[in-house]
Amino acid sequence: MVNNSVPDLDAVFRALADPTRRGIVAALNTGPMTVGALARPFDISLPAVSKHLKVLERAGLVTREVHGREHRLRFEPQSLTAARDWLSYYSGLWQAQLDAIDALLDDGEEI
Repeated sequence: MVNNSVPDLDAVFRALADPTRRGIVAALNTGPMTVGALARPFDISLPAVSKHLKVLERAGLVTREVHGREHRLRFEPQSLTAARDWLSYYSGLWQAQLDAIDALLDDGEEI
């Protein structure tokens, strides 16, 4: 059974629940970026982007490196491992149900 109460898992799902944060993760998946470069495609203020980045950092999805006044952010894909494992567990259950339905249909039985 999968542990549903892992705090890191909760933080990851909370962080990814917002479309702007998912967009930031997608942008960072191409490589490290500055806060300014990340903010450009979004129709929100720089302080709002910074708030989103803090949520992503707390979830472990993003790390920040500071060089003087420049902040470079990097996506940390290994932080998605717990979420992937949780989803994989349930994917197996869903697949088993679909396989059972498929077997019934192949046998010509009515559901």
